[in-house]
Amino acid sequence: MEIRSRAAATPFTTADGSTIRSLLDRTNAPVAKHSLAEATLEPGQATRRHYHRESEEIYYLIEGEGEMEIDGERRRVAAGDAVLIPPGARHSIRNVAAEPLRLLCSCAPPYRHEDTYFD
Repeated sequence: MEIRSRAAATPFTTADGSTIRSLLDRTNAPVAKHSLAEATLEPGQATRRHYHRESEEIYYLIEGEGEMEIDGERRRVAAGDAVLIPPGARHSIRNVAAEPLRLLCSCAPPYRHEDTYFD
C-alpha cells in the first residue's frame, strides 16, 4: 500500500511557474501510468502557457478561483470544477482571486519536466 502525506511533500516550482507538491509520481512511489500533484498559485499569479505532447491532464480545483485558458478559449473556474486538458493542448491557468488558488493535477502518463513545452 502506498500512502503519501501532503505535509511530507516538499514543494518546488515547475517549468510553468506553479508551486507543486508531488503527492504520487515516479519519484516517490511505484507509479506506472499516472501522477498526482497539488499546485498552488498566489493571487494574480499565472502559469506560463505550455503543452504536453504525451500527458493528458485533469485539474481539480480545491480552493480559490481562476481563469483557465485552453487553446485560446478562456473560462472562469472555481473550487469544485474539474478541467480536462488533452495532450498537445496549449494551456495556462491564472489566479483571479485574493486568496491562493489550489488545485490537484492528475497526469497520464505521469508528469515529466521533459514533456513540458513552450511556444
